Amino acid sequence: MPSQKAELRVVSNLEELERAGAGEVARLARKAGPKRSFALALSGGRTPRGLYTRLTGDPYRALVPWASLHLFWGDERHVPPDHPDSNYRMVQETLLARAPVPPGNVHRIPAENPDAAEAARGYEGILRAFFRLKEGQVPRFDLVLLGLGADGHVASLFPESEALRETGRLVAAPWIESLKTHRITLTPPVIRSAAAVLVLASGEEKAEALKRALSPEGRVEECPARLLNEARGHVVFIADRLAAGQVRP
Repeated sequence: MPSQKAELRVVSNLEELERAGAGEVARLARKAGPKRSFALALSGGRTPRGLYTRLTGDPYRALVPWASLHLFWGDERHVPPDHPDSNYRMVQETLLARAPVPPGNVHRIPAENPDAAEAARGYEGILRAFFRLKEGQVPRFDLVLLGLGADGHVASLFPESEALRETGRLVAAPWIESLKTHRITLTPPVIRSAAAVLVLASGEEKAEALKRALSPEGRVEECPARLLNEARGHVVFIADRLAAGQVRP
């Protein structure tokens, strides 16, 4: 069963999931209005890619106050921005190249820095400056968009990662042993503090992870998506029928 705060929406297929996700992003951005900034943390991955493409087309494009949108990244691969694996590059190709987002409103992770920890500190500085944070404060994104990995990871918070225990830093650069690389990621306190969190899950390979994510029992270290059980804001999971196949109604 979903946690008390989480809402699960089940759609028929990936195409409907992309439309539902784009609609939710557009709705929240429009609700915020054009007179204040809307801080959105983006996700990498296959499913969000389709959402970004749809967001720039009808009917969603006309609903989004693009000039007030400020784009951030929930995580990034430790590669330059023009690398094929870069989350920034994926967003550039699917969203930024097609939508009128002011260049000054795009706040990417400086993952080209050869020192991943230094890149994480640099991005934390960007967050602190934008949100005007005092010592000990955590940014409150209007929306954090997440994919769900088959192992239950969200952003680049993988099972048993030391970053899951982070309480002081806003951005971490954990070593992912299974991938033999560093990733740069927002930490749990930042994700939990968002006003809204939208999680996308598609495909049968995500079914076990979604069931575990929505369970009120179990360790966060085993299924990092469980960290959302302690989220301060509204959490919505949108899943297709294959991904939701093991979740009890």
